Amino acid sequence: MTRFADPAAFAAALAALPATNQAARNAALQRQSCLTKPPGSLGRLEDIAVFMAGWQGRERPAADRVQAVAFAGNHGVAAQGVSAYPPEVTAQMVANFEAGGAAINVLTRACGATLSIVALDLDRPTGNIAREPAMSAEECLDALNRGAAALAPDTQLLLVGEMGIGNTTPAAALCAQAFGGDAAAWIGRGTGIDDHGLARKAAAVDAALSLHGPHCTDAFETLRRLGGREIAAMAGAFLAARLARVPVLLDGFIACAAIAPLAQANAQVTDHCLAAHCSAETGHARLLAALGLEPLLRLGLRLGEGSGAALAVPLVKAALAAHNGMATFEEAAVAGRESAGPAAG
Repeated sequence: MTRFADPAAFAAALAALPATNQAARNAALQRQSCLTKPPGSLGRLEDIAVFMAGWQGRERPAADRVQAVAFAGNHGVAAQGVSAYPPEVTAQMVANFEAGGAAINVLTRACGATLSIVALDLDRPTGNIAREPAMSAEECLDALNRGAAALAPDTQLLLVGEMGIGNTTPAAALCAQAFGGDAAAWIGRGTGIDDHGLARKAAAVDAALSLHGPHCTDAFETLRRLGGREIAAMAGAFLAARLARVPVLLDGFIACAAIAPLAQANAQVTDHCLAAHCSAETGHARLLAALGLEPLLRLGLRLGEGSGAALAVPLVKAALAAHNGMATFEEAAVAGRESAGPAAG
C-alpha cells in the first residue's frame, strides 16, 4: 500500500513516476493489426485497448475489477456564499451514498464497478482559502494518505469522485495557480449559483490566489493552501494508482483539478489517465486542454460524484471486448489487405 511519510516523500514519488509497458503496448498494437477489420476502423476503442494493455503490462488487458471511490469533504470557503446549497448537504449526501440512493450508486451498479465512500472529517471544514490555508501540512498529508489507502490491491481500472459543497471554488483556484489566468477564466456556476454568487466566487478565488500564490512553490503546498480534504485525497488516489500502474478514468472539473498541481510539477502524471467526459462546468474544457486530454464523452454533465467516469466504463469494457474477443484474419480465414489483389482500374 502506498503511503507518503512526509511532503518530501510525496514529492519524490511524483518525480519518479513509472512509465507504461512499451512491450505490452507493442503486442497490443500488433494484435490490433491482425483483427478482422480495417486498421483504425474502431477509432478510439483501439486506442483505449492499447492504453489499457500498456498500463496492465499484458497484450490482452481486462476491466473485470473496476473500483470507484467517492471522497467527501467540507470547505470553509462555503461561508463566502459560493454555493447554492448549505454545507450540511455534504453530510446529507454522504448518507444518501451510503444508503445507495445517489446517482453514483446507480451508475456504478450499472457499469459493474464496486463503490466505496470515504468521508474526511466532515465536522471540521477546511480553512477559508480566501483568508487562510485550507489545511495544515499534517491535515493535507493525512488526506493524501487516506486517498492512497483507498486503492484496492486488485483494481484493474479506477474511477474517483467527490462530494463537497463549495468545492468548485478551490478547484478553480487550483487550476488558476497551475495553468494561469484569473478567477473569471476558471469559475462556473457549479450547483447553480446566480450572478451575485458567481461574483462572490470570483472574489474568493482572486483573494485566495493573491494570498497564497507566492507560497505555492510545489504540488503539496498548492494542495495544502488552495485545495480541500477530498481534493487532496483524490490526488493521493491518482498518484497511488500510478505507482501501482493502475489506469484511471478521470471524472469532471473537480477531479481533474485535483491532478492539476501534480501536472504542473510533472507533466507525465496524466499518462495513466483517460478523461471520461467534458462537463458543463465552465473551466473543464480548458482544464482538459491544459492537461493534454481528449474526453471520451460530452454529455453536459455537472454533477460530480464520479458519475461521468462511471458512464465511460462501458466504453472501456467494449474496447477490451473487441480487442480480446475478435478473431484475427488467420483465425477467421479472411484475407488481409496484403492478400488482396490489384485494385480494379
